[in-house]
Amino acid sequence: MTAETVGFVGLGNMGGVLAANLVGQGFSVVGYDARGPEMAPTGVEPVADVVAVGRRAEVVVLSLPDGDASEQVAGRLAAGADRSTTHVVDTSTIGIAAAETIAALLAEHGIAYVDAPVSGGPAGARARTLAVMYAGSDAACTRVEPVLAGLSDRRFPVGDRAGLGQAMKLLNNFLSATAMAATSEAVAFGRSAGLDLATMLEVLNASSGRSAATADKFPDHVLTGRYAAGFTNSLMAKDLALYRAAVARQGSARAIGELTAALWERFAAAEPGADFTRVFPFVEGT
Repeated sequence: MTAETVGFVGLGNMGGVLAANLVGQGFSVVGYDARGPEMAPTGVEPVADVVAVGRRAEVVVLSLPDGDASEQVAGRLAAGADRSTTHVVDTSTIGIAAAETIAALLAEHGIAYVDAPVSGGPAGARARTLAVMYAGSDAACTRVEPVLAGLSDRRFPVGDRAGLGQAMKLLNNFLSATAMAATSEAVAFGRSAGLDLATMLEVLNASSGRSAATADKFPDHVLTGRYAAGFTNSLMAKDLALYRAAVARQGSARAIGELTAALWERFAAAEPGADFTRVFPFVEGT
């Protein structure tokens, strides 16, 4: 166990669980969320602002909605009076360009940046099965490794510079989004032909069509009608826009990405903020 104090900024659906995980692993956690101190989970000490977080913690973890929010928080940390912060771990999905920009901004103030987006949703965070895909200098990653271990039991170093964690996360979410969309279209076809949904999932999960969509999202959220995976269609559309921007920047293949992103943009526009598993009734009804 450790008595190190870790800072946390962004205590929403994901950040709140990750901060609680750190508490459960013996860290002292000070946290801030723009929505107020009531967002702090049990065991997390709420503080007044980002600057107060920076005064108390050498390592600060971010869990924020986009690159603009991460850059603003990084700027406040860097400029804070009596700052203790030497390392920032960013679990947000912000895209390659934003991660590179924030890393450079922090480096100017002697703060190391570890690009560490996560995948697995709030349920995965609670179960400590969340995938943390992190990138940064060897020295920075070594320093924050105990904090990364506090977040989840599944951690994957993917590179030595900011942006590579984002690249890994974006391609992962592209595949997740494509599997959900394709499975929705396939199952809609099967139902139109007279097949039973539960039967289709049983066969698919014993066949070559198996994916995380057929093995997890459809049985747990579509078949049950729960539609509560904890990740919105708006966030998925945002991540796919970041993926498209990164693909354009790299000049890599883009045909399927364009189709997938367009579908999720239509879904998010039609039902903003809906759970992303509701893509099935959206696809079936179109």
